[in-house]
Amino acid sequence: MNERFLMKAKHIETGNWIKGYYYKMAETTYCPIRDVPLIPVHHYILYETMTDLRLSNRMLQYEVDPDTLCQCTGIKDKNGKMIFENDILMGHGNNKDLVKIVFGEFNVVCMETFKTIDRVIGWHYEVIPTDGLSKCEPFNLSMPFTDMYVSECEFEFVGNIFDNP
Repeated sequence: MNERFLMKAKHIETGNWIKGYYYKMAETTYCPIRDVPLIPVHHYILYETMTDLRLSNRMLQYEVDPDTLCQCTGIKDKNGKMIFENDILMGHGNNKDLVKIVFGEFNVVCMETFKTIDRVIGWHYEVIPTDGLSKCEPFNLSMPFTDMYVSECEFEFVGNIFDNP
């Protein structure tokens, strides 16, 4: 399984996290006539499970809450745990050094002048303000999320925005 294509979301009934491949499906074919009610759409995570030796594996599907859908970054924290979008990481073993993992557009800032020199799209982290220092430049700037930053900052998973808002 190529981990960067993994998704996770909360099971619609139990609230447990499910990891696998995401897909959505309408109950029926959409009809553009105005007086027809909207077609319910279901969101699923598809997961492969092993069975006994030499027996075929099974594919299971779980209906999930699409509002909790998170994409895998393909990067692991310092303990080897896979990191997903909307995860909260702690840096340097300091519970005041918290960041949220995001995919999207962010500023590239010159560290000498603190002026924006570019805007790029990709994985990055946003600092979660926890004290005075985390609200000041350069400590509050979004940074690219890479293996190097995980290693240098000793990032480790501590939660996510859904379970630890």
